[in-house]
Amino acid sequence: MKKTILAIAVLLGTFFGAQAQKIKGSDIMLPLSQKEAESFMKANPSQTVTVTGGGSGVGISSLLEGTTDIAQLSRKIKFDEKQKLQEGGKTAKEVIAAYDALAIVVHPSNKVKDLTREQLEGIFTGKITNWKEVGGDDLKIIPYSRETSSGTYEFFKESVLKNKNYVNGIMSMPATGAIIQSISQTKGAIGYVGLAYLNKDVKAVHVSYDKGTTFVEPSVANAKNETYPIVRPLYYYYEIKAEKKVKPFIDYVLSEEGQKIVTEIGFIEL
Repeated sequence: MKKTILAIAVLLGTFFGAQAQKIKGSDIMLPLSQKEAESFMKANPSQTVTVTGGGSGVGISSLLEGTTDIAQLSRKIKFDEKQKLQEGGKTAKEVIAAYDALAIVVHPSNKVKDLTREQLEGIFTGKITNWKEVGGDDLKIIPYSRETSSGTYEFFKESVLKNKNYVNGIMSMPATGAIIQSISQTKGAIGYVGLAYLNKDVKAVHVSYDKGTTFVEPSVANAKNETYPIVRPLYYYYEIKAEKKVKPFIDYVLSEEGQKIVTEIGFIEL
């Protein structure tokens, strides 16, 4: 009898183990994937989904190493990453899970409300160093950035800095929450965060991509109607051979229920 129970336990463990999935990567996508996983597991009790961050680069590296089933990226996969996967005998499939807008945030006491893309480029490349240069107080600007492994770091450099280099010695943060906390405590600070992370501890500035003709507030509505300019897709990548395993979760995220969660969290649904 004991042997029979043990055999059943092993079989059950094998069965449930096969249903376990890991998602790793983009810090920006953490609140979305965690909520999707929680809701998915409620609807599918035999499934286990664990979600961790670390940055988009970490997600792709983990996919290459086989230590994650799904890599979550806040940027598109790079050519060299795709090549490395192919060299490892892997083919990654790309799925857009949602869209995100990046908000530029400052300390709540900062009187600057509007910034052009050109001013942001000047600030983050080190050409503009004092808030009085952009209509603020005589106060040193302290720019904060995500670290280089972050897809958000890459996207901001591409979209806002037009691929120019960040200023040397920029304050690099390992997570978006750390940027919010630092800016809320530093009067001269400025940084960028995903819309889902906005809170009362920081102030979001309005941005212009037409040299100051129109300044637009970062919001889901403005991202949807395409008036807010700093918007990007959020991706899931998985190995094509693992499709059967990950498809139930991916399908859930893309479903009506899953896309409702996208909106609830503060991202933009497909």
